[in-house]
Amino acid sequence: MLITQTPLRVSFLGGGTDYPAHFEQHGGAVLATAIDKSAFFSVSRFYSQLFDYSVRVSYRKVECVDSIEELEHAPFRECLRWCGIERDVEVDYAAELPAFTGLGSSSTFVVGLLNALHAFQGNRTDPLELAYQAIAVEREALGEAVGCQDQVLAAVGGFNVVEFRATDDILVHPIQLTERRLEEIQNHCMLFYTGIKRRAEPLARGYERDASDRKNELLALRRMVDEGHNILTAHGPLDPFGELLHRGWMMKKSLTAGITNETVEKIYQEGLSSGALGGKLLGAGGGGFILFFVPPERQDGFRKNLHYLTEIPTGLNAPGTRVVHS
Repeated sequence: MLITQTPLRVSFLGGGTDYPAHFEQHGGAVLATAIDKSAFFSVSRFYSQLFDYSVRVSYRKVECVDSIEELEHAPFRECLRWCGIERDVEVDYAAELPAFTGLGSSSTFVVGLLNALHAFQGNRTDPLELAYQAIAVEREALGEAVGCQDQVLAAVGGFNVVEFRATDDILVHPIQLTERRLEEIQNHCMLFYTGIKRRAEPLARGYERDASDRKNELLALRRMVDEGHNILTAHGPLDPFGELLHRGWMMKKSLTAGITNETVEKIYQEGLSSGALGGKLLGAGGGGFILFFVPPERQDGFRKNLHYLTEIPTGLNAPGTRVVHS
């Protein structure tokens, strides 16, 4: 049995500029990190002549089919098709955190599955090439209006500025941080689940539809990436980074309808009044996980005030997709 592990991600700045409708004309970039919460795939061969099906996949349900065309789960179907695998395979999926919560789980799924299937075939694929393949599967084969940051973070891992020039021309710039500085940043980050699940794809279509009308806002969000990078690498106080996250969230809310709602706004305002310097809803918006940037000395009181939310302790700078057992 072959097993892969693929990280989820937290995006700090630049979200919205990673959609082709914008970056193919104006360029784009995000400042983001892979985190220590992962999705896992196990792949093994079985002998279909002994069974009444030729492909078995399991996630929250199990599908046993004679042809991949019969698979209801579209990402499973299209990834198997992409890799040319039509029979004699069993694939199982498990994840540490739920889908539709703003941490890039859909792209983590595709990247991790492609990596597992390629490895099952005896092929080693360059991480950035895996990201390009995942973008193609999601945008072309599945017809999803997704951005292009999640696939890169899942494939490459790390704490990076990711620069977008075309869907097949992406540059990854690792942020040079000492272990002490990384720990300082991590100790300011608090991740909470809002309790709201949502599909990102309708919001993503809004980003693409409104990209030309929001060009100035998106260009401003792109400039914040450089500003954030400069703060993190200057080894000065981190308060300005939290304030920058707040500015970015205020601007991102203007990109398209549905990014925020009454529940999210209540949580965010309570977070600010409880000591956060800033924060943001992760992913396309509408719900999922919310990130707060809180000085460590304020965090005990912060937790008491937001006790009704589930906090998920999170490590930054996780490695990209990899085979952990073969």
